[in-house]
Amino acid sequence: MGKQQNDGPVLVLGGRSEIGLEVARRLAPGRVVILAARRAGTLDAEIEQVRAAGATAVHTVEFDADDTATHAPLLEKIAAEHGIATAVLAFGVLGDQDRAEHDPAHAVAVVHTDYVAQVSVLTTLATLMRAQGAGQIVVFGSIAGVRVRRANYVYGSAKAGLDGFASGLGDALHGTGVQLLLVRPGFVIGRMTTGMDPAPLPSTPDQVADAVVRGLDKGATRVAVPGRLAVAFFVMRLLPQFVWRRMPR
Repeated sequence: MGKQQNDGPVLVLGGRSEIGLEVARRLAPGRVVILAARRAGTLDAEIEQVRAAGATAVHTVEFDADDTATHAPLLEKIAAEHGIATAVLAFGVLGDQDRAEHDPAHAVAVVHTDYVAQVSVLTTLATLMRAQGAGQIVVFGSIAGVRVRRANYVYGSAKAGLDGFASGLGDALHGTGVQLLLVRPGFVIGRMTTGMDPAPLPSTPDQVADAVVRGLDKGATRVAVPGRLAVAFFVMRLLPQFVWRRMPR
């Protein structure tokens, strides 16, 4: 797929996300940005960041990722009122692995947010963008989903499912004018991982956002962050199971 020429509205689903905001700031100059999040009326600081980065206008909308019944009406309304040229799916939860191993409701909640809700949003966005014949969708997978580890298998399984779904959807969108960029970061140092020991080859929200923008600009469909993780992905699949089950988060 060739380089995309999108300069229309940017939608960030997960308007408080550190990575989502960094992507929005980089794409903002000369564009309208829509931040979608729960408690959308309390996004003043985020609005100011994006406006200061050069957005021509910043709008906020109420978005509950877990309420899948609202996804299609909301996205259709945003598309009708503002248009959607680039959509960034920046919502998700890490969850508590220890709790999830004994609390099925918590395990299901993690998978619902990190997989089911993403599938709902992606399917709706793909339909809207196919109809307009253009668009960009950014999906965040994870190294945790490349090969699921015992240490975080609930979160990892959701990311594995999302990786597979996004890969297949990206293939289905090939030739439609719609670019789906699947981003596979390793450990990201930020609010979501506060208090955790960084894994090897960590990155920051800034680094992930830079990789996203480069990938969009090149028309890429996959990007690992940092790039050296692409080699690690290959090695991870080759490790024997008795070694793999001892791997840390």
